[in-house]
Amino acid sequence: MEELLSTYFQTKDKQIDKQHSSKTAVAYQIDALLELLSEIYGSDKMVLKATKLGTVKLLCSSRLEDRAHALKSIVYENPTVTLTEEERTNWALFIEQMEEKIAEIIAKKSLEDEIEQLVIEKMQERHNEYINEVRLQVIKEKAPNPENAQTLKRLAILEKKNASGLARSAMEVLRPQKLEEIIGQDRAVKSLLAKMASPYPQHILLYGPPGVGKTSAARLVLDIVKHMPQSPFLKDAPFVEVDGSTLRWDPRDITNPLLGSVHDPIYQGARRDFADTGIPEPKLGLVTDAHGGVLFIDEIGEMDLILQNKLLKVLEDKRVFFDSAYYDPHDPNVPQYIKKIFAEGAPADFVLIAATTKDAAEISSAIRSRCVEVFFEPLTPQDIERIIVNAAQKLNVRLEDNIPSIISEYTVEARKANNILADAYGLALYRQKTGGEATDTDSSTPPLITVADVFEVIQISRLSPYVTVKSSSQMEIGRVLGLGVSGFLGSVIEIEAVAFPAHKKGEGQIRFNETAGTMAKDSVFNASSVLRKVTGEELHNYDLHVNVVGGGKIDGPSAGMAIFIAIYSAITGTPLRQDVAVTGELSIQGKAKAVGGIFEKLYGASQSGIKKVIIPQDNKADVPYNLADLEVVYVSTVQEALAEITIG
Repeated sequence: MEELLSTYFQTKDKQIDKQHSSKTAVAYQIDALLELLSEIYGSDKMVLKATKLGTVKLLCSSRLEDRAHALKSIVYENPTVTLTEEERTNWALFIEQMEEKIAEIIAKKSLEDEIEQLVIEKMQERHNEYINEVRLQVIKEKAPNPENAQTLKRLAILEKKNASGLARSAMEVLRPQKLEEIIGQDRAVKSLLAKMASPYPQHILLYGPPGVGKTSAARLVLDIVKHMPQSPFLKDAPFVEVDGSTLRWDPRDITNPLLGSVHDPIYQGARRDFADTGIPEPKLGLVTDAHGGVLFIDEIGEMDLILQNKLLKVLEDKRVFFDSAYYDPHDPNVPQYIKKIFAEGAPADFVLIAATTKDAAEISSAIRSRCVEVFFEPLTPQDIERIIVNAAQKLNVRLEDNIPSIISEYTVEARKANNILADAYGLALYRQKTGGEATDTDSSTPPLITVADVFEVIQISRLSPYVTVKSSSQMEIGRVLGLGVSGFLGSVIEIEAVAFPAHKKGEGQIRFNETAGTMAKDSVFNASSVLRKVTGEELHNYDLHVNVVGGGKIDGPSAGMAIFIAIYSAITGTPLRQDVAVTGELSIQGKAKAVGGIFEKLYGASQSGIKKVIIPQDNKADVPYNLADLEVVYVSTVQEALAEITIG
């Protein structure tokens, strides 16, 4: 376009110079403008425009006015335009107007050409992208490869992280690797082993306080029995562990990690190839993962009750069944394994071992009826000391004297005891480095853990002694040691009483801890009746205050005899032994009645250094046989108990 304009104006200047005002010069200019339009539109389009406007004859005319008329019609694209009188008399004005209009046409044409070129380029770019996508799709179909630069970079990062890591945690090092390392649970481990070693292993419920080795015992027992010839477990029998507090029942059946679920193609996003064809996809759960082995559920008491009941159905059927409204057994696109799962269910033949820190009464009776029950015992101070000594050997550290006994005063859990020792081990290493001592932990001299290290850990962790009531060789008036149970742990309860003659006979007042519970309060009234029967004293003649030290709640009537003895001592002034503990319900006839929790109470008494425990005669069958340091006395009446606790 620019070349055409340049050529036109050069021609025009030469013609004007030669023939300044003649008609011939005007004709040359009009012809040049027509030729310029022909170059702009093209010869064919120029003829079509002239034909459409009816100016073909005018273009071919020899008359100047006709060709000027044709030029104006084509420029304005209007067949009705004509030359004005002014244009006929002033050809210079006409030529100038045509030049301006043609310049506009050229500018518009140039812009259109530029836009059209951009459109063509964009279309070509899109076309190339589409071709590339088709090529990539063909490549994927021929040789599937999901990798790209981004995924390969992430893979490299992941591999780098896998190649490095921290050392094992202290709990991994100190975790029992053999049954002999589970301290203080000989009877429980023996019972568990006997139930698993049978050709017909049973489902088992493990009770006990936290941190005594229930999970470790279950895992180690399976490792032992699956190598026995009569065992139904194979060498590769799985041990699947899950925490019951994390399992919740989903009423929509969308997800169920324990039993499994079905991912429907529309709502739950089955695999893409299944979703495209409308096929539901079963997702197998932990019960199927545990097939042929053990499913260990820790804290089963925290598991949803509905889920517990559904688990019972699986235990009975030894299979788990699935259903879906989207499943069509006649659909030829359904894979055979999905048809088999929907038709026959997924295998789930396993032994359930469930553990809980709750009381047996809090566990579903349906679960209990299908399981044998094994009770793990609370650890004694001697057990904790043995655990600390074994842990020190595994960590290859030296201990100052009394460290095992110190730690045993602050916990009754093996896991917590190991934590305290591991923290003290870290302090010892830090002290060696900052104190200028030898820092080579691999040297022949193991690091030394001091008593100060242990106490620093205890203070930082805000630990307090587990046993707050200790026995004493002295005798006191109005103070007696009773026994209580909290969970699976027994403890010594300090009960004290003080009595003063009432200001007015028969109008004495009785005060008692309201926080101790209504049953304990009833025991005070029972004691008043028995006191009158035994001593002839009327309790209302005294202002009596009975206190359970520490405000402990006594849920049952087992403190009845202890409360009576404290009141008896306060009123009669009889000294009582402080190394003797008493438990038992007191009837209004003065008889000692059986109570629960004897096993735990005896262990609690042993931890407090009690020498003798007085229990009802009816509880004799509940007493364990290995109580070398604890004398157990059986009584039938409160008078017999008084005789045992008042003699020096």
